Amino acid sequence: MSSATSTEVSPPMWRRIVNFPLVAMLIALIAVLGTLALLSVSLNFLMPGSLEGDIRIVLRTLIAVLAVLVVSKLVLPVLGEDRRDDLPFDGRLSDLLKGTFFAAVLMTTLVILAWLVGVYEIVGWGGSTSMIPILFGAGLSAGFIEEVIFRGILFRFLEQFGGSWFALAVSSLLFGFAHAGNDNATLFSSFAIAIEAGLLLGGAYMVTRNLWFAVGLHFGWNVVQGYIWDVAVSGNDVDGLVEARMSGPELVSGGAFGLEASVIALTLATLFGVYFVWLAYQRGDIVRPWWTRRRLARRPTGKLA
Repeated sequence: MSSATSTEVSPPMWRRIVNFPLVAMLIALIAVLGTLALLSVSLNFLMPGSLEGDIRIVLRTLIAVLAVLVVSKLVLPVLGEDRRDDLPFDGRLSDLLKGTFFAAVLMTTLVILAWLVGVYEIVGWGGSTSMIPILFGAGLSAGFIEEVIFRGILFRFLEQFGGSWFALAVSSLLFGFAHAGNDNATLFSSFAIAIEAGLLLGGAYMVTRNLWFAVGLHFGWNVVQGYIWDVAVSGNDVDGLVEARMSGPELVSGGAFGLEASVIALTLATLFGVYFVWLAYQRGDIVRPWWTRRRLARRPTGKLA
């Protein structure tokens, strides 16, 4: 019998360059960050000066999130080797609610543990003046836009290049030290966010392979800690539903940065992050480095007699 052969049409050079993970990552970052920059400049000119305070925050946030969503739906799915939509409008959209609920329970557990060890205390009702900034700034804006950038772009294309472990390590470090410029930030707070949040959010992306669960986690984490429990959000002081006071050793309380810089959050959130990563590993959802995949693809498979 004659041997069976097949031929594949090689994509043009420009497509191979665009498909290379690091090039795709650069294009994606330019698309999203460029859109946000142009939007910021445009809104400064177009938005009436009479719109101030909470109304301005709401409008700017909704417009920015919508713009990033459009770019994420139109540009990101056509980049790289593994072209897909990480924000599908199907049954996976329910991961958004699941992530929000999980984060609410996790953050509430952290607050209870902080109360049990004596570093957190509710002293009365708060003024709730931070409700809109937390819901739309720390919640919707940070939860959606940061996840698109750090998991939907950096993690995704770093994974296509260096594999899952490389992407998890680098994206976590970048995410942690992106908070180094926040108010009351320390070297330990950046390290803590890199480990606890980097693993938790990166693991959430690995185990679901869409951004909705991670977005829900990020949103719920910030809103519940800031508005519900009046804990500083990544170093930013807030006025929430209750008035709370943190005291005691900074290593346990997180100090002025908030619980995110405490060993309580570092321990518990990291455990759940490791669990998510382990689930992805058990499912075989671990990506090998680009050069390993290419070597395996070139390995001869033999011929049919």
